[in-house]
Amino acid sequence: MFLDIQQLCVRYAGAQASHPAVHEVSLALPQGEIGALIGPSGCGKTSMLRAIAGLERIAGGRIAIGEQVLSAAQPGQPEVHLPPEQRRIGMVFQDYALFPHLSVSENVAFGIAHRPRREREARVAEMLELVGLGPVAARYPHQLSGGQQQRIALARALAPAPRLLLLDEPFSNLDIDLRERLAQEVRAILKRSGTTALLVTHDQMEAFAVADLIGVMHQGRLEQWDTAYQLYHRPATRFVADFIGHGVFTPARIVLRPDGPVVRTPLGDLVDLEECPLPNAYPGGECDVLLRADDIVHDDDAPVKARIERKAFRGSEFLYTLRLASGETILAHVPSHHDHAIGDWVGIRPEVDHVVTFPRQT
Repeated sequence: MFLDIQQLCVRYAGAQASHPAVHEVSLALPQGEIGALIGPSGCGKTSMLRAIAGLERIAGGRIAIGEQVLSAAQPGQPEVHLPPEQRRIGMVFQDYALFPHLSVSENVAFGIAHRPRREREARVAEMLELVGLGPVAARYPHQLSGGQQQRIALARALAPAPRLLLLDEPFSNLDIDLRERLAQEVRAILKRSGTTALLVTHDQMEAFAVADLIGVMHQGRLEQWDTAYQLYHRPATRFVADFIGHGVFTPARIVLRPDGPVVRTPLGDLVDLEECPLPNAYPGGECDVLLRADDIVHDDDAPVKARIERKAFRGSEFLYTLRLASGETILAHVPSHHDHAIGDWVGIRPEVDHVVTFPRQT
């Protein structure tokens, strides 16, 4: 693996010293791939990024790129801490950190000022072409939009050809439409340049748009490091299941029928399921099943009815919050031409391809 992190711990001095900001995190990112770290505020994702960059000393574990160890703090071995400027790691910050008195081309050239002039000019032109800003090379940052400024920052970070690029909440200062478009553009730019990158964001849709592999962090621990598809359909922990997408946990019981195990829920039996656990996986077969909004289908002819408690318009669909007669709450994506009023009762049925169960919580 290219970026290899083993049992990483980051600890800050002071009142929180007994609670590591990052606790025994291990992950691997192949060369040319894009990773992302997501999670709630204070989960440790930015501390991870700073440790990889060399801006924080680690309290335990190991960080390596290829065969080179960047940081190590392991029992019985000498401590290793390579200074940030020797790591060949580029960074793109939330606030762009552009120099207002320098032109676009001068900003991009800043990190390669030691190169011969002709070589430097060729590299700047190459980077501006890569990010689509060649025509504005002579302008100044304040004359450009937020999206253009972020692409300048990206070009500047890529100009020295870093082994790894770190991006810290790079789209958070932009409006939502521009964020979505720029996230796709940044992925395309990184893939064209063959750059290995790690992104920190609080927005899971950004992570889905940019990254090949995504890590969900919680209270300093890495809950799961996987593809977006696996995080959504096969979450490893209850936290990941709850954090990713829209869904609820519903009490259920696994029973064994002659044709195999089924999950008995307030919506009926879930059958023909892949990887359904056996009843002995949980005491008495009792568990909680994850039902996502796209697992629930609006069907007026369905025998199960639910009352609409809340609705959120999403353009092509509504996100309905529904309550069953038995009291359980369910979420459902419903095409927006089914514009029911709050308080209406509608028919619903489950269509679940991936059963996700966890131990029952009271």
